[in-house]
Amino acid sequence: MTYEILDPRFNKLIFGPARLEKLHTGMRWAEGPVYVPAAKSLLWSDIPNNRLMRFDETDSSVSVFEYPCGNQNGHTLDHQGRVIACEHSGRRVSRLEHDGTWTNLVDNFQGKRLNSPNDAIVKSDGSIWFTDPTYGIDTEYEGDAAESEIGSSDVYRLDPETGEMTMVVSDLLKPNGLAFSPKEDLLYIADTGFSHDPLCTPKIVTYTVATDGRSVSRKDVFATMEGGLYDGFRVDRSGNIWTSAGEAVAIYAPDGVMIGRIPIGEIVANVTFGGPKRNRLYITAQTSLYSIFVNAHPAGS
Repeated sequence: MTYEILDPRFNKLIFGPARLEKLHTGMRWAEGPVYVPAAKSLLWSDIPNNRLMRFDETDSSVSVFEYPCGNQNGHTLDHQGRVIACEHSGRRVSRLEHDGTWTNLVDNFQGKRLNSPNDAIVKSDGSIWFTDPTYGIDTEYEGDAAESEIGSSDVYRLDPETGEMTMVVSDLLKPNGLAFSPKEDLLYIADTGFSHDPLCTPKIVTYTVATDGRSVSRKDVFATMEGGLYDGFRVDRSGNIWTSAGEAVAIYAPDGVMIGRIPIGEIVANVTFGGPKRNRLYITAQTSLYSIFVNAHPAGS
């Protein structure tokens, strides 16, 4: 079964003949997909193997793009098309320059080392918002085991031009994936704190973004689930959320109703839109990279 249609609204977002494709396998934990239009390629992380992978859309070839890579996890692009990376063992947010070198953007908050930046997004004003749970320092599997210097897992806003960094969210146990609504008036964040506390319900939380675009206030729990975790996700032009949800990609309408699922068969970590028309949904799931063409496009495109 390619799709599970739970609400008629999902029919408008899929192509009946389109089928799930397995593009590559052999990773230990596939994460952090980002589409790079200028290279006609998708980059994604194989975190435990400390390598950044590349899928070339022109011939479907796969290669190692960077090794070692600081156990990179989540990625995004800035407005100049440069890759922004969240490094676990590097404990920093870095940027891949046009000349191929990596620049450290931030590795501490108020003099204390970051935990292990996990996922990042870039707002229309150029600021970088990223989550900083402890997964990369909890064990030796996805980074280097260490004690948290900050003592909490939070969400930050970084101005890459001035270096100014502020903590914007501090009320989640393990903030993970994040995304803005199409108008950037809402910030969605996944809390995967269940991994550390069974009383922490897996959820996606919405925050109202202040009019100056520099801070947020708590709004509501957008969605909860049983039998899995929300991890990484993306928002399309219509405000629908395409999110990892256990062994499937779940699609939620802006009103919080799950309208459809795409079963994958492996634990899904993250998704992103790519391809020339940005209608190819790439899916990183445990050991493999998948894709499927959908009738949706990323917000902001």
